[in-house]
Amino acid sequence: MLKSRWFRLLRITVLLITLFVVAMNTWLSSVRIKSWSRPVWVVLYPINADGRADTQAYIDALSVEHFEEIDGFLKREARRYGLNRQSIAEVFLSTPLKVLPPEIDIEAGVFGRVFWSLKMRWWSWRNDNWPGPEPDVRVYLQYFSPQKKQTLSHSLGLQKGMIGLVNGFASVDYIATNNFVITHELMHTFGASDKYDLETNEPVYPDGFADPYQLPLLPQLRAEIMGGRVKVSPGWLVMPLGLRDVVVGVKTAEEIGW
Repeated sequence: MLKSRWFRLLRITVLLITLFVVAMNTWLSSVRIKSWSRPVWVVLYPINADGRADTQAYIDALSVEHFEEIDGFLKREARRYGLNRQSIAEVFLSTPLKVLPPEIDIEAGVFGRVFWSLKMRWWSWRNDNWPGPEPDVRVYLQYFSPQKKQTLSHSLGLQKGMIGLVNGFASVDYIATNNFVITHELMHTFGASDKYDLETNEPVYPDGFADPYQLPLLPQLRAEIMGGRVKVSPGWLVMPLGLRDVVVGVKTAEEIGW
């Protein structure tokens, strides 16, 4: 009995030490990112989330070139705020993971989300298969076959864990949309906040609008990266076709240190 209690205490101690080390590394990465003294190292981890053969075939054909526009977008927008860098984010593609991340209950309260965040960070640390240098940000790409008619769960970005969890469709037709969602969650890890109503998906005025001071205000033709959608008219929202139709707004730029 005493021996069992001792082993339990030891396991808890090891877990706490591990989480402390992870938290310190995360804090240091966050400070380093906000200085923008060098490119952010981002590693993408594809996951076959539905186990289908067509999803796996898409993942097997992925290359880092499919994600090049992410850094292109960040460089373009950073320049508008006076940050001229040859690269803002260096994006790498890891080999596919075979283990699914912990699920989160959409209805979970604050405690449930905090607990999921801890589990996600622990899972990330245990299942990291990237052989290269320690990344600043890890983004897990859960791919689903578009042949299955389904609505994907919300993607998530954790600044404290420097982790993104993106749900996307495994098709070349969705590359631009997936890259937009990846960039949105990446901005969360940099410190940006959502700028849309979580109930209605309406971009919040003015910070969630790409062009908040144009006259007339509607239709908007572009999306703010954290606003998420283009407001065409009252009640009519559309997803941007890709990052070419997206900008980083002033508030978002302030939040990430631009």
